[in-house]
Amino acid sequence: MLEQLGALAGSPWIYLIVGISVLLDVFLPVLPSGVLVITAATAAAGTAADAVGGATRGHAGFSEMFALVMCAATASVLGDMVAYRLAWRGGDRFDRAMARSRRLTAAQEKLGTALLRGGGPLVVVARFAPAGRSVVSLGAGVMHRRVAEFLPWSALAGLTWAAYSVCLGYFGGQWLGAGWFATAVSFLALFAAGAGAAFVMRRPGEPEAQAQ
Repeated sequence: MLEQLGALAGSPWIYLIVGISVLLDVFLPVLPSGVLVITAATAAAGTAADAVGGATRGHAGFSEMFALVMCAATASVLGDMVAYRLAWRGGDRFDRAMARSRRLTAAQEKLGTALLRGGGPLVVVARFAPAGRSVVSLGAGVMHRRVAEFLPWSALAGLTWAAYSVCLGYFGGQWLGAGWFATAVSFLALFAAGAGAAFVMRRPGEPEAQAQ
């Protein structure tokens, strides 16, 4: 896979593949979009390392990483907004589906409280948690949150997640070599961030919030 992505690095096809994967994983959280972004960044790091001359190598690496970050972030926001709009229009059906799960219901209530208070960091944290992006996007639509409340945090979440994933893959490839070991280490770092985000989302509310 690294060899195939390495061949695609620098071509428009890699951005198309990454964009489609990131856009769709809001509906299919099993899609390994984070792994794909990391692997693409690692492959791009290997391609940049093969460039001739330090200045050429640095410029090529920056431009490819920037394009990959923007591609993944844009696809993330577009996927969020599609899920948000679908849930908005089919609110009752999505609400019944979410009500069957205590975990989803709790996450939905926590999201509503955060958005009402102008918080929104929960949207960013949820982007790293397994299926957290789906819960947030669909929950915001079901609760008919305003676009102005949701979109800025979705954009920040997508950009943060994309930059983190690309940096993991790129710097891992630079420091550890553009191979499977670097990809595995980067993936473990992404998994650790996801586990931490899931813990934050499961954590009970603040004491003063519970007392109200």
